[in-house]
Amino acid sequence: MTMPNLTTLRHMTSFSPLLPPWLLYTLAILAMIVLLAGLLRRARGTLWRAAAAAIVLLWLSGPERISETGQALPETAILVVDQSSSMSVGQRAAVAHQAAERLQAEAAHVPGLTLRTVTVHDGHGQGTRLFAALDQAAADIPPARLAGAILLTDGQVHDTPPQPPERLRPADSGGRHATLPLHVLLTGRGEETDRRLRILQAPPYAIVGQNATLRVQVDDLGPHPDNGTEVDLTLDRGGEPPLHKTVRVGQPQDITLPVTHPGPMLVGLSVSPLEGEVSTVNNQDVVRINGVRDRLRVLLVSGTPNQGERVWRRLLKADPSVDLVHFTILRPPDKDDGTPLSDLALIAFPVRELFQEKISQFDLIILDGFENRAILPRTYLENIAQYVRDGGGLLLIGGPEFLGAGSLQDTPLGDILPAHVPTEGGLVEQRFRPALTADGHRHPVTAGLPGAGTAPDGHDADWGPWYRVLRTDSVHGQVLMDGPAHTPLLVLDRVDRGRVAFLLSDQIWLWSHGEGGGGPQSELLRHVSHWLMKEPELEEEQLTATIANDRIVVTRRTAAAVAPHAVTITAPDGTTRQIPLHTTGIGLSQADAPATQQGIWMADDGTHRAFAAPAQDDPVEWSDLRATASVTAPLAGQTGGGLYWLGDDPANLHLPALRAPASGRVSGPDWMGFPQRDARLVTGRTASPLLPAWLVLALAAMLLLTGWWREGR
Repeated sequence: MTMPNLTTLRHMTSFSPLLPPWLLYTLAILAMIVLLAGLLRRARGTLWRAAAAAIVLLWLSGPERISETGQALPETAILVVDQSSSMSVGQRAAVAHQAAERLQAEAAHVPGLTLRTVTVHDGHGQGTRLFAALDQAAADIPPARLAGAILLTDGQVHDTPPQPPERLRPADSGGRHATLPLHVLLTGRGEETDRRLRILQAPPYAIVGQNATLRVQVDDLGPHPDNGTEVDLTLDRGGEPPLHKTVRVGQPQDITLPVTHPGPMLVGLSVSPLEGEVSTVNNQDVVRINGVRDRLRVLLVSGTPNQGERVWRRLLKADPSVDLVHFTILRPPDKDDGTPLSDLALIAFPVRELFQEKISQFDLIILDGFENRAILPRTYLENIAQYVRDGGGLLLIGGPEFLGAGSLQDTPLGDILPAHVPTEGGLVEQRFRPALTADGHRHPVTAGLPGAGTAPDGHDADWGPWYRVLRTDSVHGQVLMDGPAHTPLLVLDRVDRGRVAFLLSDQIWLWSHGEGGGGPQSELLRHVSHWLMKEPELEEEQLTATIANDRIVVTRRTAAAVAPHAVTITAPDGTTRQIPLHTTGIGLSQADAPATQQGIWMADDGTHRAFAAPAQDDPVEWSDLRATASVTAPLAGQTGGGLYWLGDDPANLHLPALRAPASGRVSGPDWMGFPQRDARLVTGRTASPLLPAWLVLALAAMLLLTGWWREGR
């Protein structure tokens, strides 16, 4: 409410000279000279003549009385209402809303006071910034009309200055800085306690099979913290058994946990609650660690030198994380032409070391055009088969060598191969373009390869031709690519804990030479190799979940013809709900739902589980959730303002009265106010001379006559 229009009168004295200033100064100097000469001669009546001259000079300077008529202007106080994330604890937001409405109603009954309300939300990662909002709100208020400010908050203000801000220290008419009051209203009954968990250090990456080290600290905040107390810290690794550690309050400590698999790993950390604390939201946090392999060890064994050998070397040597061990069989052992053994190879083929002693150290074995011919004894071939069953990866690139007697499919490796090639009619030599099968369009190894086309059967692929492929008489596993007359070309299969891939042509190197336009040779071989080494992003059956903008998005990838229809979402508090999956592409479906709770969320389709956690948008805001006066009380005291606890019940607020102060004080135990700053708008101005001309003439004449009379005595 603005102040009523009141006409007021203000009087002051001013000068409006009748002569130019330089002339007045000249006359004054001449009068001083005459006075000085008269005094030196001791002439009688000199002082009376000097008084007459002074009267005339004063009149010539034009003294006048100024009367101003004006209108008192209303003053504006700023009410800054905190609605940041920490105000969502308990009834704080409701208390603040109710208090703001009542203050506006009371301000309407205080003469000459306008209350401007400013609502402040989250500070975009910088916490609660009430003083920045106060400065911005006061920018368009004339300094003479700013009465002060009220902060309505839980006390967690992260831009509190050490001294009153410039807006609350405007200069008055005398050039002095008068501090305006800052009143603080706190949404609580008194100082609160809170326990928080802080992640001081967490590695973004960790080596699979090793331990990751987290540095954490638990703090008890409040009037009487009990440092040194032992509390329980739980680490939830998303689907794996939780780990329990004991940590001491107030002390940074290192926690180790094993990294068991490659790819993203969510670790939820939570600490036991503190009795009576205001909230347990900041008792937990989530760490994202990406598990990576230290070095990928690949064993490549090539048959007689061929064009594809160079392709493999370029691909594997280009990856700095791959340690490649490559051997090429230059000559089968049954060929005897008298050449000395020292001239046949630079080094001896370390068969025992590779296939018995160190075979378990390899992540992938590639046999490219490898024709056994008794190079490897049966025991070592059994070792390769067992290596796959124990979790290893095996890739075979087959060519004409599979047609002869004693090929790999006739050895112990035949039990784990996903396809069999007959001796008669097992080689098809004709021009064809490789294409994706329906499974190939769904499988992440081949889905989305450049030039693959979009038809479900894959036969609109725009890839260069090959000219030779092995024909199979039996296949088990997934056929991702085929050749002429739908002959299987690329087959993947799982064997116990391991995996096998069989490329039934040795002409993929044609793509690297650009034959007929070429093809995605590097991408395909890289995807196959990484699938064999169990990279998570290439799993054919995947369930992933992400959280952004307070919603959880679940993505289901499957290589099966029929995808699951629904997924179950479990919130951090244990509540569950089932939401449908909607098809978004070949082998892809999605579902989304609101996700506003902090912590780890779980998605479950009945077979697979995925975990996600929302990123903390403002860690500063959640670091301390107490209602406290410790941050703002010093500043309120410096300005003479009051500090008041409103309570935690919106229906029963302990709100101080807002009134116009009658004395110099601006706050009391149960009231607060703002000083009267006498801001006015001048509407009129009149001037009247202090010395009328007739009075000056009479006084000057009287003084001159008195001087003449004194001189004649």
